[in-house]
Amino acid sequence: MNAKMAADLGELLVPYMPTIRVPRTGDRVFKSECAFSFDSPESEGGLYVCMNTFLGFGREHVERHYRKTGQSVYMHLKRHVKEVRFPPWAVFVLDLELNRDFNGEDYEYEDEAKLVIFPDHFEIPLPNIEELPALVTIACDAVLNAPSAYKKQEPESWEEEIQVSRHARSLRQLDNGVRIPPSGWKCQKCEMRENLWLNLTDGAVLCGKWFFDGSGGNGHALEHYRETNYPLAVKLDTITPDGADVYSFEEEEAVLDPHISEHLSHFGIDMLQMQKRTENGHHTDNNARPRVSEWEVIQESGMKLKAVYGSGYTGIKNLGNSCYLGTVMQVLFSIPDFQRMYVGNLQRIYDYSPLDPTQDFATQMAKLGHGLLSGQYSKPPMKSELIEQVMKEEYKHQQKGVSPRMLKALVSRGHPEFSSNRQQDAQDLLLHIINLVERNSAGSENPSDVFRFLVEERVQCCQTRRVRYTQRVDYCIQLPAPIEAATNREELLAYEAKRKDAEENMRAPPQPVRARIPFTACLQAFTEPENVPDFWSSALQAKSAGVKTSRFASFPEYLLVQIKKFTFGVDWVPKKLDLAIDVPDFLDLNRLRATGLQASEEELPDLMPPIVLPEDTRGMNRCTPEIDEAAVMQLAEMGFPLEACRKAVYYTGNMGPEMAFNWIIAHMEEPDFAEPLTLPSMIDPGPSTSDSPMGATPLANSPPEESIAILTSMGFPRTHSIQALKATNNNLERALDWIFTHPEEEESDALSDMADTEPNDNTFSNANSHSDSTLSPDRDTSGPRVKDGPGRYELFAFISHMGASTMSGHYVCHIKKEGRWVIYNDHKVCLSERPPKDLGYIYFYHRLSSS
Repeated sequence: MNAKMAADLGELLVPYMPTIRVPRTGDRVFKSECAFSFDSPESEGGLYVCMNTFLGFGREHVERHYRKTGQSVYMHLKRHVKEVRFPPWAVFVLDLELNRDFNGEDYEYEDEAKLVIFPDHFEIPLPNIEELPALVTIACDAVLNAPSAYKKQEPESWEEEIQVSRHARSLRQLDNGVRIPPSGWKCQKCEMRENLWLNLTDGAVLCGKWFFDGSGGNGHALEHYRETNYPLAVKLDTITPDGADVYSFEEEEAVLDPHISEHLSHFGIDMLQMQKRTENGHHTDNNARPRVSEWEVIQESGMKLKAVYGSGYTGIKNLGNSCYLGTVMQVLFSIPDFQRMYVGNLQRIYDYSPLDPTQDFATQMAKLGHGLLSGQYSKPPMKSELIEQVMKEEYKHQQKGVSPRMLKALVSRGHPEFSSNRQQDAQDLLLHIINLVERNSAGSENPSDVFRFLVEERVQCCQTRRVRYTQRVDYCIQLPAPIEAATNREELLAYEAKRKDAEENMRAPPQPVRARIPFTACLQAFTEPENVPDFWSSALQAKSAGVKTSRFASFPEYLLVQIKKFTFGVDWVPKKLDLAIDVPDFLDLNRLRATGLQASEEELPDLMPPIVLPEDTRGMNRCTPEIDEAAVMQLAEMGFPLEACRKAVYYTGNMGPEMAFNWIIAHMEEPDFAEPLTLPSMIDPGPSTSDSPMGATPLANSPPEESIAILTSMGFPRTHSIQALKATNNNLERALDWIFTHPEEEESDALSDMADTEPNDNTFSNANSHSDSTLSPDRDTSGPRVKDGPGRYELFAFISHMGASTMSGHYVCHIKKEGRWVIYNDHKVCLSERPPKDLGYIYFYHRLSSS
């Protein structure tokens, strides 16, 4: 009978043998999550792994892959929970202590594996070594034993979660009487006061170096480890009641220390009690209530928050310093345009996805959007009566949330910061996502259009009083936070004096005082005139003093407002200003609408600065164009090659480090990425330059493709972009000015370019539209697409940051849904009791209708 069964199975599998592969080195086996959904082996339908591509699919999506590829053989993985390994209270204590989600370490599982042959769904239980052909047995064994796709990533990938140090449990601490004061720290070897690390074995306080968190230092902490082999150190300025940044010199990575509170108390540092003493140990003269910490206020700690479930109320798991991604995606998918683009078109996106959907941006955005909005993954978990009794009230009925691993891996690919496992700036990620949406929306609706607006910049020559008006595209306004405008300035001055006195005398610092700044002061600082360095006046044909003011040439449908809370410390690490802004629920910016050239104003002549060529370029293999060296150094400090930074700044027309950074990301895979900047067209003009003024061939030759791509990504036609660059010696900033002052002669080209976006209720394609938003009547349709309208807005979401630096801490967001505020704190989604609007970092407004 066994022989007959083996013969039957062998005969059954013969037609499919050429399609069954054994995973090779470099193959990723997606056996933990579906490419189109968040189904996993733990899901009701299990997971199907293609035995040719090793992609994973839930029951709902495996048929699509079969129809598209003809691949018939899949391994079906199903995991059944047998029992909880630990008592329920221990599971939750572990979860809270390590900030972990429930996983395979908390439960005992029984795994089931089968081979399934489509379309008849013929099942072959595994293992079946004797009955299956040898190749099939080897392939099945390799898939079953392969690590999950994300555990197979390179160490720098942000898929790798921070692990518990092997030294944490058995760490030896010396009884040497060392006690660490609450302030006044400095390196014991060089007296540096920034980037300080406390060795958890002997209490030595020493400076770090560049190797870990991007901050400066002399490396004395690492030298100390090499001399003593004491493995763990904690960064002093990251200690909060919720934990601290711990680094293992021996393991050469950031680690978790579950016993960090005990290890710190050995040196007199009690995280919770020290916080309590700081809050309660100081009272102002008017007996004001002690300030509650930023962490507690933003997370609404101590309140009995009611968990919510269903469509739009799904949490996002924190994969290890990934909360900035979760908050940004929660807000984006609360916007109808993103919902319509990615979730409304779900089936079309899935049907036309490439053979590897894990590498397709639209597919992964649709997957996350559907996961957040479907309600499938937002259900109360089943708990026993015992768990209900021992759980803390605020942690009852919390959902597991969805895990954005695939999207995270995709958007981080090739990015030096987002591909790391460090905390990042939510604002930087938001602009990065908008950029990816722009790039992947060619020929289709672009949901990021709702953020795009035009800024009118007016520059005036102080000597001649003449002016020049230009327009640029932007997606976010950054509001300064002028400390000098604080309403509690006297209290701030008194606190600063007490803080300095406490530091000099090695005493506990006074209770911090948070600056309270009116929102109107931030807006006023944004609109104030600013000096233009190295302004070249075309009226004087020389450098002069210039003043620039900015106004809105159009108002976006959704307005992003960032409060500039972060500055740089002496070690170039971003540090946050402790301030509160009375951000309004309703905002009217109509008074900031740009007016354009006034009748009383005289324009500066439309002349460009003269092109200065070297006196003798013969025998030279490169020229030295004018480059913003400050922007170059800012990029180089991020770790990019110096020559690549110079090229990035040059090819983006000295338009700032952000534009140059985008150029670097787009070209870092090129073989000559780090080669020196060379401009052969300015060295060997060739015979075609005889008719060009001053022999400047850049005006005649085709502009750099990078510059063309930047302009076309803004919505300008390719031919018009090339014409503008040629007319301005390939200077992007002046090319933008030229485009707005030289509308296209051929209107048909403009219309064909605009045809990429189909008109709908939210697209303003002609001047006869009766919606709230229209294209500005004085603007040519060949410009970038903007959804202009009234400048009246209502606040609907904000992202808040806790911690002293963008490189550490935690992000949460609050979103107003169905008339009520909801807090999204990783996988926890609850109704908000007191939304901390004054402590936000990024604010999101939507336009009010004119009715």
